[in-house]
Amino acid sequence: MISVIIPTYKSPYTLDLCLRSAIEGQQNNNQIIVVVDGFYDLNKEILEKWAEHIDVLNMEENVGLCRGTNLGVYNSQHDKILIVNDDNVLPQFWDTRLEEIWVEGAVISPNQIEPFSSIFKQFIIENLGRDPKTFDLEAFWKFDQSISQNKIEECGSTLPIFMSKIDYIRIGGWDENYELGMVADWDFFLKCTLSGLKMLRTWNCHFYHFVSLSTMTPDKEQQRKQSEQNGHEYAKYKWGSYIYSTQGTNHKFIS
Repeated sequence: MISVIIPTYKSPYTLDLCLRSAIEGQQNNNQIIVVVDGFYDLNKEILEKWAEHIDVLNMEENVGLCRGTNLGVYNSQHDKILIVNDDNVLPQFWDTRLEEIWVEGAVISPNQIEPFSSIFKQFIIENLGRDPKTFDLEAFWKFDQSISQNKIEECGSTLPIFMSKIDYIRIGGWDENYELGMVADWDFFLKCTLSGLKMLRTWNCHFYHFVSLSTMTPDKEQQRKQSEQNGHEYAKYKWGSYIYSTQGTNHKFIS
């Protein structure tokens, strides 16, 4: 059995599709935790729609992606945890397919399908839809089945992640000092690598990722870039060096 942690903020339509794919696509009765990081009323209709199948962790106020994710993991009932973004769509039979390739001492990244070119060369670029309201879930499930293969390589270090709760807690989870979660994922993957965990990617199933659905104003885009830069500067303060990522393998390291 798996505990799925889905942090959410202000994206009820993507959350709805994410939950539908997780619930209708599972073969076992897994635990699905939705961490509502503020704006509960905005997500209330979707949460009530799937209430029978999910556990809701209501933060009541915005505590940030990192803290919300950590608290979601702490509330998980199973040692095998899957951390998923709310703009991901899960493949059919995701739970048993992930269980098949479970590896102790590893962080497993299911490969992703995205509609636009990605910095990650492993991702499959295929525009299967940009609007979660009209997204054809069954068509995505068929496409995923057609491209999936029995292949695992050491080039993980991207979300979603499938790993042990004990390993997650042992390395300290997500560092809550990062702004908006930016660069926090690199920090987390670096800690995983330094602690000896294998960073694996599997092609036996694929998750769809909508990427960004919102159009940012110039001011918002500037704020995002500043937050990202602040994240890099905090990483340098913490580690004594910026965190770097290798091309191709996605491994995180410090110089």
